[in-house]
Amino acid sequence: MARDSISITEADRSVLGPLAEHRILIVSQVASLLGVSEGAASRRLQRLKGAGLVHYERVFHGAPAAARITSRGLHAIEHSLRTPNENLHEYRHDVGVGWLWLAARAGAFGAVSHVAADREMRAADGSADAEGRPATYGVGLGMIGSRGRPQRHYPDLILDMTSGHEVAVELELTQKSSRRMARIMTAYASDARVDAVLYLVPNRAIAELVSDAARRAGIADMVHVQRIAPDGIAGSQPRSAQRTQRQALVAREAER
Repeated sequence: MARDSISITEADRSVLGPLAEHRILIVSQVASLLGVSEGAASRRLQRLKGAGLVHYERVFHGAPAAARITSRGLHAIEHSLRTPNENLHEYRHDVGVGWLWLAARAGAFGAVSHVAADREMRAADGSADAEGRPATYGVGLGMIGSRGRPQRHYPDLILDMTSGHEVAVELELTQKSSRRMARIMTAYASDARVDAVLYLVPNRAIAELVSDAARRAGIADMVHVQRIAPDGIAGSQPRSAQRTQRQALVAREAER
């Protein structure tokens, strides 16, 4: 099909919209999003690729094919976000966040009115800075960056619960320094908008680092740490995400 002749359907928009909010989504996530088979999802992505609306390819050998929206795709749905850059170092993390985003939208963490991912959060705060308004999402780190703007930490997801609570979700696959983690916890402690923070971590060392930093910042009661099995993060939905759906830990803690 010629690039200039493609007709954008509602199903296409249902794929392009979420792709605008994420760096990548893998084919099984698009299938889950649309409620179709992976084969059907792949055919749709191949069609969008042929129209120049997405990049669609296997990023790593043995990994599922992944889709990334192009500037043409963003223009087709009149989306204001910038074109996402490819970041191979964050591939596993991006895939994991995609599963958590889907789980949150499906109500795994309780009833939500909105689920914001990293790209949406940064764009919204960038606009707020330019207009002199308070930031909507990022928690301040108490430092000014090289461009004279406040430095902020962004969780992987922000869940606006229908209960009125705001929950931050962090997928922490690699260990940060104690100093950096302390700054993040101080930022959360200083921000009254966030009611609860859920850290999903793959091992005991990271769990202990997060818990210790939360305790030192005086917010151990609002920071919840859960171990996950990262075996499926780079491919199919991990068992840890399924378990998290059943437990719905964040929603219960936020509503106490």
